[in-house]
Amino acid sequence: MITAMDNKALFHLMSWMSPSYPIGAYTYSHGIEYAVEAGLIGSLKDLMPWIADILSHGSGKSDSILLSAAYQAASERNIEALKEIAETGHAFCSTKEIALETTEQGRAFVRVISDVMTLSQGLSAVRESWDGPLIHPVAVGIVAADHDVPLEQTLTAYLHGFVSNLVSAAVRIIPLGQTDGQRAIALLADNVNVAVQAARNMTLDDLGSATLMVDWCSSCHETQYTRLFRS
Repeated sequence: MITAMDNKALFHLMSWMSPSYPIGAYTYSHGIEYAVEAGLIGSLKDLMPWIADILSHGSGKSDSILLSAAYQAASERNIEALKEIAETGHAFCSTKEIALETTEQGRAFVRVISDVMTLSQGLSAVRESWDGPLIHPVAVGIVAADHDVPLEQTLTAYLHGFVSNLVSAAVRIIPLGQTDGQRAIALLADNVNVAVQAARNMTLDDLGSATLMVDWCSSCHETQYTRLFRS
């Protein structure tokens, strides 16, 4: 079921998920840089299943679950639940660089939100009980709930931004043409929709990952000799 969203909420969501929002997303490749170096990704044909698996079995899935859980807890003003979600999200990062990717984007997102908008009650509340870093999807979930942006649209926009950033990295590294990059994003629309619908019916108990090659590439990227990206 699609929840109606007013124009102000839509405007905020488009701003938060825009490539121009200053959270440094363009500096991360989620291990794709090493995958290209190792010959695992060299074309659109290789890239499509790689990202599709991340959405279904990797960070796309776990980020969606954590965002949804944070959204629900913030909506209910359940501070204990928010603390648990924040701790779990930080602990669930599979590699050092994936942790860097999501915590740094989360930190930047919170900083910009605090500078340009009314202070989020949910962010203020969770900060009183959790002094660790807030990962990006958890921060987005809290802020979206505080500004009455519907969950389904928030998940869709978040995953669209996630997918777009991975494709953008591939466009620059492989290199992949701009048209093929847009073709990849369009072809992954159904995968995003499946991930969104699944996340709405999942809890923290459903967290899990089965993208071992992605994690391996992320780990190997730490010592890659020549690097353009931070992950």
